[in-house]
Amino acid sequence: MTSIARRMFELLEPICLVTYLADECNEELAALGHRTYWDGYFASRAAPLGWVSAQVVHAAFYNFADGEAARHIPSAWETISPQASVAARERGSAASLRRILGEELASSEGLARAADLTTKAATSAPTEGRAMYAGMRTLPIPIDPVARLWHSATMLREHRGDGHIAALVGARIGGTESHVLSALEMGIYPAESFGRIHHLPKTRLAEVMGGLRERGLVGADGKFTDAGRDTKHRIEALTDELAGAPYEALSPAELDELMTELEPITARLVAVGSQ
Repeated sequence: MTSIARRMFELLEPICLVTYLADECNEELAALGHRTYWDGYFASRAAPLGWVSAQVVHAAFYNFADGEAARHIPSAWETISPQASVAARERGSAASLRRILGEELASSEGLARAADLTTKAATSAPTEGRAMYAGMRTLPIPIDPVARLWHSATMLREHRGDGHIAALVGARIGGTESHVLSALEMGIYPAESFGRIHHLPKTRLAEVMGGLRERGLVGADGKFTDAGRDTKHRIEALTDELAGAPYEALSPAELDELMTELEPITARLVAVGSQ
């Protein structure tokens, strides 16, 4: 299932990314009263967990710096309920998909079939040890095929993310460290310039890089050592392995059909950067 999980990630990720890259979701969240992009992000993504503390959100999201969740949770929910944030995220994301895909593709039988099969996979995996995925599983499945496809793709994204965190914890790679490894894999030097961490205090970044050097994962030049590259590859391989369970619910014929139906949808989204 490892290669299947990787291929499904490639096909589904552009669907999920409209939530974060297109305008409609942010506009829906702003209309509720969320003051900033990050207020809306933290509130709507954490909302399936319920009225949890910033500490719980920090633990579940894993790769944000200390204190970042607390700047938005629970204040973002003081006047806007988690349920309202969830609904706004779904409305905005579905609207983005409809705009990008166009009426013909958005209303096609192929998309509806892809939504059905994605939902079958997304509702079939065990929830144990997967907090974000379990939270998504408590939400009602949308009836509209476009919204259902987005919702189920996002369930699978959170399922994969929970497994990725488990792989990182097992490799003793913290949240900020994981961004460094990702930056190096993408060829970003210095890794500290990566957009997900460049805003952190220089002392914190120096501490992270120093720890990775001490472990032999990063060299004096700030680039991967062989051990660091191997560690990153092992994490990604385990992430793929742990992400395979949902797709065991689909027959080989259903998997082939799902991939075939998703390909034109994904291609359209990739062409515009999911925006």
